[in-house]
Amino acid sequence: MSREQLFGEAVSQAWTGQLDFAALLNTASQLESAAAPHLSAVLYQTWLQRNPSPYAYAVYFNMALSLAAADDQAAAEAAYRKAIEKHPGFIQPRINLGMLYERQGQISRALDEWRWVAQNIDPALGGENTQLLLMALNNLGRVSEIQKDFAQATVYMERSLAIAPDQPDTIHHWVHLRQKQCLWPIYAELPGLSEQAMRDATSALAMLSISDDPPTQLAAARRYVDKKVLSNVPTLANPQGYGHSRLRIAYLSSDFCLHPVSMLMAELFALHDRSQFEVYGYCWSPEDGSAMRQRVIDSMDHFHRIGHLSDPAAAQRIRADEIDILIDLQGQTSGARADLLAYRPAPIQITYLGLPATTGLPSIDYVIADRFLIPEEYAPFYSEKPLYMPDVYQVSDRQRQVGAIPTRASCGLPDDAFVFCSLNNNYKYTPDVFDAWMHILQRCPNAVLWLLSDNQWAEENLRREADLRGIDPQRLLFAGRVSPENYMARYACADLFLDTFPFNAGTTANDALWMGLPLLTLCGRSFAARMAGALLTAADLPELITYNLPDYEACAVRLANDPAACQRLRQQLAEVRRSGTLFDTPRFARNLETRLQALVAAL
Repeated sequence: MSREQLFGEAVSQAWTGQLDFAALLNTASQLESAAAPHLSAVLYQTWLQRNPSPYAYAVYFNMALSLAAADDQAAAEAAYRKAIEKHPGFIQPRINLGMLYERQGQISRALDEWRWVAQNIDPALGGENTQLLLMALNNLGRVSEIQKDFAQATVYMERSLAIAPDQPDTIHHWVHLRQKQCLWPIYAELPGLSEQAMRDATSALAMLSISDDPPTQLAAARRYVDKKVLSNVPTLANPQGYGHSRLRIAYLSSDFCLHPVSMLMAELFALHDRSQFEVYGYCWSPEDGSAMRQRVIDSMDHFHRIGHLSDPAAAQRIRADEIDILIDLQGQTSGARADLLAYRPAPIQITYLGLPATTGLPSIDYVIADRFLIPEEYAPFYSEKPLYMPDVYQVSDRQRQVGAIPTRASCGLPDDAFVFCSLNNNYKYTPDVFDAWMHILQRCPNAVLWLLSDNQWAEENLRREADLRGIDPQRLLFAGRVSPENYMARYACADLFLDTFPFNAGTTANDALWMGLPLLTLCGRSFAARMAGALLTAADLPELITYNLPDYEACAVRLANDPAACQRLRQQLAEVRRSGTLFDTPRFARNLETRLQALVAAL
C-alpha cells in the first residue's frame, strides 16, 4: 500500500470514528517513516476534530512534532500550546517549545519554557520527569553560556549534576565555564563526581588549558570522536584524485566572518596562484555584515553557503565539485561538522588553525605545522600526519587595519609604570602562571598587569586571587573588548606581553608581534603550548622562549628593568615586519602550494 493509500484509508476511518487511538499512532508513525509528516499532521487534525478523547493532549503533541517536521513552525507552536492547555502538567511540550523558540531566535521565550520546567518538577519523582528536568536545566545552562551569563549557566549545570552526576556533556560544559570565569581549581569538588570523571569528560578545547601532555590531548580528542562522530560511512571522493589542470582546494569553516581564523587567513585566500589553483569556500558562518566577511567571499573563486544542508548533503555538494584538497578550519571547535568530513568528500583532507591540537578525526590526513610546533618526537601523538612548512606554521594578514594609537590614560594605564599585558581569552589563564605573574609584580613594584576583561566574574575572581597572593588588586587592569583595529592599536601602550601556558597565544601573539610588542612565552610539549614559540623562532627571537616558570619569571623581571633591551626587541620586530619570514605571506602561500601539489602528485 502506498503512503497515499494508507493516508486516505486512515483519514476516512478517523472521520467516521473507526480509527482508535493506538491505530492512529501506528498509522501516523508509518507516514512519518515514509517521509510524509504533512500527511500525518492532517491525519491527526482530522482525528482530533471527529474523536473526543482523554488522550487529545498526546495527539496534539504528536501533531506538533509532525508539523515541525513539515516545517510549519507556527502551527507546531499552536499545537504544543494546545497540548499544554489540555494537560497543564504535560512537560515534554514545554521542552520542545523551548527548542522551537531557540531555533527562531526567541531566546527569552525559550528560557521561560525551560525555567517553568526547572521550577515545577520535583527530581525526587524520578522516571521520565527527572530526565525532562535534566534536559531543561542543561538547555538553560547551555543557552545562558551562549549569552555569556556564565555564573547563571554554572548554577544550572551544577543543579543538573547534583541530580545526575554521570553526564559527560554537562560536565564538559561545566569545566569550561569554570575556566572562563577563572574559578580555581577548575576541577572543583562535586558530590558523586570524581576528578577522573571530570578529566574524562573534558573537551579537547578545554584540555588545552589544563595539560600540555600530547597523549592526554589525543585521548581527549578520541573520546569525543568515539562518542560523537560517525564511522563506517561511505567514502565519496575518488581516492586517485581527478587530474585537474588547476588543483581545486577548498576551505571549510563556520568562521568566515569577523573571527580570528579569518583575520589570519584572509590574505592567503587572495594570494593563491590562480594559474595553478582554483579556490573554493564552503561556509555556514554568521552573515555578520562585516568587511572581513566580504573580503573573504571576494577572495574565493567559488563561495558556497552550506548551512542549510545536512552533513551528507553538504558532503555530496563538495564531492560534486571534485575538490582535490579540503582544508578544514574547525577541528573540534564550536560549529565543527566532523560528520561531514567523515564522508571524505575530498581525497586529501587537512586540518588547520581552528583547533591547536590533534583533532583525533580518522577522516583528517594532515595537520599544517612546522618543526618547532610539532617536533618529530611528538608526531606519534597526533592522529594526523604533520605537513611541515619550512618557516612557520601560522599565516599572517599584512593588510590588517590598525586604528589611531591611544594614550595610556585613555586605556586606564599609568604613564609611569611598566605595563605587562596578557590580552588572551580568560579561559587560558591558569593558577600556576597567575602565580608567576604575581611573583613578577612583587619583584617589579612599578609594574601593572593589563588583562582582557572577558567577563565580570573572571575579573572579580582574578582580583580576589591577586589579593590572596599579597598583590594589590588595583595593579590588575582590565581592557574591554573593542573593534579589531582599535584592539590592534592598544598593543602600542604595553611594554611586554606575558604569554599564557599551557594554552599559548595564537592569533593574539601574531597581532602583538606585528605591532612590535615583545612577547615572552613559556613553551611546553603540545601544539597549543608551542604556538608562540613557533612565531618567535620564525622572528629569530629565541631569547623570548622559556621552558620553565623560574626562567619565565626571571626573563620578565630582567626586561622590566632594562628599557634598552626592550627597545632593541622592538627594533628587531620592526625589521621582522619589514622583511622577515614571519610575516611574509606570499612566501607562505608558495610554500603551502608546493606541499599541496606534492600531496596530489603522490595519490
